Order: sequence, then C-alpha cells, then structure tokens
Amino acid sequence: MSASHIVVSNVNKVFQSAEREVVALKDINLEIPQGQFVCLLGPSGCGKSTLLNAVAGFAPPSSGSITADGKAVTGPGPERGMVFQEYALFPWMTVADNIAFGLQIKGQPKAQIQATVDQLLTMLSLQDFRNRYPKDLSGGMRQRVAIARVLALDSPIMLMDEPFGALDALTRRNLQDELLRIWAELKKTIIFVTHSIEEAIYLADRIVVMTYRPGTVKRDLLIELPRLRDPASAEFNALKRELGQLVMEEQQRHHHDELRLAAVD
Repeated sequence: MSASHIVVSNVNKVFQSAEREVVALKDINLEIPQGQFVCLLGPSGCGKSTLLNAVAGFAPPSSGSITADGKAVTGPGPERGMVFQEYALFPWMTVADNIAFGLQIKGQPKAQIQATVDQLLTMLSLQDFRNRYPKDLSGGMRQRVAIARVLALDSPIMLMDEPFGALDALTRRNLQDELLRIWAELKKTIIFVTHSIEEAIYLADRIVVMTYRPGTVKRDLLIELPRLRDPASAEFNALKRELGQLVMEEQQRHHHDELRLAAVD
C-alpha cells in the first residue's frame, strides 16, 4: 500500500446547545493507507458516524485537521463517495437514471454515461432492474443501486455509514460478499461504520474500536485472518470474543452515564 490516503490529525468535535456542551470526538488520530478497508466499531453514541461525516466533509471538526487524497477536507468532495443506510435514492428516477445522475451533473458525454451505467448494472447484478423505480425494489436491491451510484463517480474513497444495518441476515451477507468483490477489483479505500462485531471482522483489513462519548480510539487492530473468512472458525470467534469484551466495556460505561444523568435530573 502507498502513502496515507486519509489522515485524521488531532480531531475534536464538540456540539453545543443552550443547555450543555457535548464532546463527541476527542483527540482522534488515524492514518489510512490507499486501498485499505477500515471498519469503525463501537456502541451507539461513540462517535462513529460523527467521524465518518467529518471525513466526508458534512460536519467539519471543531479542531484538528483531515486530509483526503492529499487535500484538506473543508467540505464534500468528488474524491469521497458516501453510501448511507437510508439508500438516499431519487424515487422518481429509474435504477439506471439514479446511477447516471451524478455523471449527468458532471456533464459527461451521453455515450460515456451509458457505458458506465451498463458496466455497473452488470457488476451489481442489476441488469434486469434498470427500468424499475426504487419503490419496486427490495432493500438489498436499493442498496446495490446506492453503491452503484457512488461507484459511477469513480471516487477513490468510499465512506459507508451502516449501509447493511437494516437488511435481513441473508441479504446482508450477500451484499458483504459483493462489496468485498468490488473492493478487491477496484482497489477503493473504504471506511465502513458498523455496530456489528461479526460484520467488522468479516469485512475489514483493520478495525478501529471507539470509546463511548467522548469518542476516542480505544483499540486499532489489523485483522490478519485470510480471506474469505469463516465466521465459524476458531480464529474468527476468538477475535469476536476479544472485540466483544472491548465493546461491552463501552456499553457498560454508556449505561452508567445514563444512570448518573437520570439521578441528576
């Protein structure tokens, strides 16, 4: 792998309201090489999505800096594609038109757009659905379209916020395998937010475990299990127990904080 594709330096994020100040991220430092698949793991409220949104440029940090592809992140940019859990498709557009939309905005020639759309429909097994509308698709198919739309823009970095969280177990595993195939073929750098320990181990080169608020890096682990990974293997389950203990510690801290705040109220 080459030089760092994403660099997060001393990042802090504070949300302020009239009632109180919430420190969502504290002293986050990460360097992610080009082509690495990184999962951000931790309980709800640990700042995973906040960090992802900061890298995406949607929610700049309160202090510190982020660079992507060698450039300072000051807002959203074409080198960073975002896949959301909610699919975020245009309901009035067909599958093909949803995939083509970003390319049309960029002003690409019609023939080039057609070729890209055809290629992605084939890559994601969507050929038979090109003229369907989102309402006619299953959740898994909608997420395939959302991934295709990001891939159409050819962003070297893909940011994914629990994209499979709302899917049933079988569809989720199928899309995990599709994503790994695409990642291996296209060599994208991926940051993937999940609260599923098994999903993180199955997908990632590296897992960053975050603490409950304020979100900091609790552990940064390289995953050296060979691919494709077997969730039934002893090695997989040993790592699952290790990570489970780390996440449980943060869940318990979350619970204790809730009890303390309830007592104050």
